[in-house]
Amino acid sequence: SNKTYLNIHALWNLVIIPSSQSHWLTTEERSQVLLDLKASGWSELGERDAIYKEFNFKNFNQAFGFMTRVALQAEKMNHHPEWFNVYSKVQITLISHDCGGLTKRDVKLAQFIDKAAASV
Repeated sequence: SNKTYLNIHALWNLVIIPSSQSHWLTTEERSQVLLDLKASGWSELGERDAIYKEFNFKNFNQAFGFMTRVALQAEKMNHHPEWFNVYSKVQITLISHDCGGLTKRDVKLAQFIDKAAASV
């Protein structure tokens, strides 16, 4: 129902706190997060402290629909991916520029991106 949808997004917005300090990952969190992300196909870009994943869709319309869903969520989170699209391929890099590396925001957006890709 719409009520549930709105409540989930209200909760999501409470979790996303705009202070960059709140987004740092502890060493333990970082290790676990990277294991989980790598298991779902993300790779670590060590020189930038970022994560990267390439998605392949059946056609441009699927790729663009996926990008639209991600763009709307990224705007809500005020956290925007670096991405590149050619026809059915979408390449995404996530990094928190204001924090200078990988943060909880990147993890949350990566998880959303994976769900969005799976639902295309």
